[in-house]
Amino acid sequence: MALNPKRSNAAANAACDAMAALCNGGYLRIYDDAQPANADTPVGGQTLLAELTFANPAFAAAVAGVATANAIGSDLVANATGVAAWFRVFKADGISAVYDGSVGVANADLVVNSANFQQGARIDVTALTLTELKG
Repeated sequence: MALNPKRSNAAANAACDAMAALCNGGYLRIYDDAQPANADTPVGGQTLLAELTFANPAFAAAVAGVATANAIGSDLVANATGVAAWFRVFKADGISAVYDGSVGVANADLVVNSANFQQGARIDVTALTLTELKG
């Protein structure tokens, strides 16, 4: 028989809130090029385009397994010029990876107003959500 787990709202919210807590006071780093296979894979030749800082707490409480990021501090001076493709979230230590996701102007895990970053320009996040699927 195939695996077919299903979570309750309470379980999905608890899982999402636990992961969201790892982001408190952490960093959101945005890169160009291909996203690694998973968040445990080190960043390779991708260029760091911008680094933003999470609030503490980083996310509001999850509802139906979805947590919405609280205000994220802007990067007032982008690190490099390039097309934003993916991001990685790090804990407050700046070293421990939490999760990765897609970047875009719509239909992405991280929504920005423009994916074309310019070195020295201000970078703002429009929206970021963290989702634990119910199954």
